Amino acid sequence: MVIEKGSMQSNLCCLLNCTTPVVQSQFLSQAEMRSLNRLWHPWEREKIEYFTLGDLWRCFDEWSAYGAGVPIVLSTGESLVQYYVPYLSAIQIFISSSSLNILREVIDPVGCDMRDSCSSDSFSDESESEKLWRCDGSSSDDGAFEPDGTLRCLNDRLGYLYLQFFERSNPYGRVPLMDKVNELAKKFPGLMSLRNVDLSPASWMAVSWYPIYHIPMGRTIRDLSTCFLTYHTLSSSFQDMDLEEDDMEWAQMRMRAGKKEGKGGGIALYPFGLATYKMQGNVWASGKNGRDQERLVSLQSVADSWLKQLRVQHHDFDYFTGIRRG
Repeated sequence: MVIEKGSMQSNLCCLLNCTTPVVQSQFLSQAEMRSLNRLWHPWEREKIEYFTLGDLWRCFDEWSAYGAGVPIVLSTGESLVQYYVPYLSAIQIFISSSSLNILREVIDPVGCDMRDSCSSDSFSDESESEKLWRCDGSSSDDGAFEPDGTLRCLNDRLGYLYLQFFERSNPYGRVPLMDKVNELAKKFPGLMSLRNVDLSPASWMAVSWYPIYHIPMGRTIRDLSTCFLTYHTLSSSFQDMDLEEDDMEWAQMRMRAGKKEGKGGGIALYPFGLATYKMQGNVWASGKNGRDQERLVSLQSVADSWLKQLRVQHHDFDYFTGIRRG
């Protein structure tokens, strides 16, 4: 899908827009709407749009293979397209008891001794029932099982932690996002079949974007070595989150383009948080009146707050922001 970018958009806006997945959506039936968890979906609506996680991952298929193209204008006035490849940096999926019952038949924890691949480190102020298994992203057995093989339930609002994954490999040792998702889905099939309306508001993912090449090719441009870490909610609870005016216009444009191509409506998973690495020069803070710089600071602050609320350590976030933990 090719979308013309407005000349007034900053490079940062272009990057966020071009790396935001717009997922093909469907509508719930009336019976399905009545069965929703009211703790997570307190609002009343005539129609509720949803998507499956499988449809979400398909948005990353081409990006994983060829990179996502981001149009950029340099301070010299030169225009180019920088390509970024996405990697799954982190993900936590919390589900309801009803979803747990559906998945129970296909979850097979036999042979998955989480104590071998994860440590049960906890924060000093957590009670025993609130502890999470802390999983090493280098293992393919990441998840959230009790020692007896049952899924751990945190509380009614967060639900059951079905899957968690935190990547720890260096960038050169990682596989593109689609490859990692397909690998995890072999053990956790809900990663493909679950819907965003089945997920609690605490469900989220982080995607790391690394630059691979730019067109036209030629000289190396140091300012384009910046890497990005975007945070996205997976739950429909935040489906109507407020967007910047430029972002809302872009999201509507993407959805209209999708409908013209016969793909129906779509839900944009615009990032609620962001972190950067190797940020140099002013390529990514070119907006007027310092707006881009303010936005970068704000998005990083929100990501930091989110991680603290969930009491998780995100290795890539620490690395990108220079945080050193003991």
